[in-house]
Amino acid sequence: MTVIEKIIKELGSIPAAKQIEVLDFVEYIKLKADHQDEVTDWDRFSLNAAMEGMEAEPELYTLEDLRERI
Repeated sequence: MTVIEKIIKELGSIPAAKQIEVLDFVEYIKLKADHQDEVTDWDRFSLNAAMEGMEAEPELYTLEDLRERI
């Protein structure tokens, strides 16, 4: 039995008011997942826009600058 089949079976055994609560929760999870995809896309776009053109900039520091000196 799949997860969806188990959910449907269980939903059939609870009162209609509780079924509505389950539906609200499922819609909330879906909305949250959809919003997360939008945020991820926006983050990617924002980072790409911020980094645009930086490849041509000269390097200011080398690995030697990162080494600890005593």
